[in-house]
Amino acid sequence: MESIIRDITLAQEGLAKINWVKQFMPVLNTLNDEVIRTKPLAGKNLVVTMHLEAKTAYLGLVLKNAGANVVVTGSNPLSTQDDVAAALVEQGVTVFAWYNCTEEEYEHFLHKALDTEPDIIIDDGGDLVSLLHGERNALAGKILGGSEETTTGVIRLRALEAEHKLKFPMVAVNDAYCKYLFDNRYGTGQSTWDGIMRTTNLTVVGKTVVIAGYGWCGKGVAMRAKGLGANVIVTEIDPIKAIEAVFDGFRVMPMEEAAAFGDIFVTLTGCKDVIRSEHIKLMKNGAILANAGHFDVEINKKDLAELSVSKKTVRKNIEEFALEDGRKVYLLAEGRLVNLAAGDGHPTEIMDLSFALQALAAIYISEHHKDLTNKVYPITEEMNARVATLKLQAMGINIDKLTVDQEQYLNQA
Repeated sequence: MESIIRDITLAQEGLAKINWVKQFMPVLNTLNDEVIRTKPLAGKNLVVTMHLEAKTAYLGLVLKNAGANVVVTGSNPLSTQDDVAAALVEQGVTVFAWYNCTEEEYEHFLHKALDTEPDIIIDDGGDLVSLLHGERNALAGKILGGSEETTTGVIRLRALEAEHKLKFPMVAVNDAYCKYLFDNRYGTGQSTWDGIMRTTNLTVVGKTVVIAGYGWCGKGVAMRAKGLGANVIVTEIDPIKAIEAVFDGFRVMPMEEAAAFGDIFVTLTGCKDVIRSEHIKLMKNGAILANAGHFDVEINKKDLAELSVSKKTVRKNIEEFALEDGRKVYLLAEGRLVNLAAGDGHPTEIMDLSFALQALAAIYISEHHKDLTNKVYPITEEMNARVATLKLQAMGINIDKLTVDQEQYLNQA
């Protein structure tokens, strides 16, 4: 099937990006060397729907080297990099994606990917799974299984599982130690501020930053904000996470109170309408709104538009909303994932861990699908430990091992 991309002549620029990240992904490099020889995915049709930038592209190439027929499409209209998409096509991967696609084009690309009748899927946010349980449910019976990259997607999967509606096994890569402890905390923590600072060219030091949600992503963004010199406020609905934020040294209060203090707001909850009309009415002139949750629903854009007398783009990825009383509020990257829509996503070394897990999950499904039922499965302890061990080895770090006596002591009744 012929790819649908913006411009094939950009391939060399994209290949340079892929070659750059390969130098800093030693775990994925090790797996790539293995699968080139063993071809564990030989003959399998595999669809990857993720943020299409260089690190994702390298994962796609590793899966191709494992023998799969790989199709890649974007999981966000603003995170696809056209040069990287072109480079993948040049390397023999089918791609349906381009930057800034419309909602209709985005849906079309997902359907084109599913037209290849995949055996295995890798999803990011649950859009592929949603289609396979809706409009394209006729294909669900062919799916051996898949994996999910995000908290949002896993929430959707567990809802399907709870209702006994999940039609094929899925591996919750997001819930693996070597994913959320590093990707969600350190990856989101750094890349969110990369996106905000690159886009605004403003300081963070001395500003009041409001973090909505203190899960692993929120922890990372709050930690980095503190390190950059911000005064941090956390808003939460979970009392345990709220206590944790207090013990970590942050002020905690409802959004209705925090709205008046914030200079920069970052949402990371996985829920909708976290910032809405009643909050916007209380904000300072010049408040900046950014979202680092998967979907662009956490900041209510309809409320923002209805409160405004005018809207204009004042800088790439910055929309200015002028309110009736003269205040101005700024929305970054259309309320989409600011770290990808306005940046390059997580640091390469972090995604080395996450994407190694994705590759191992695909191989696991290929080899064990006959033993799996329609459930959400965790990454195995062996996969987690292997990825961590390979990363430590690449960093030149050795750790202790239990002696025989120690093992016997720990295992005694």
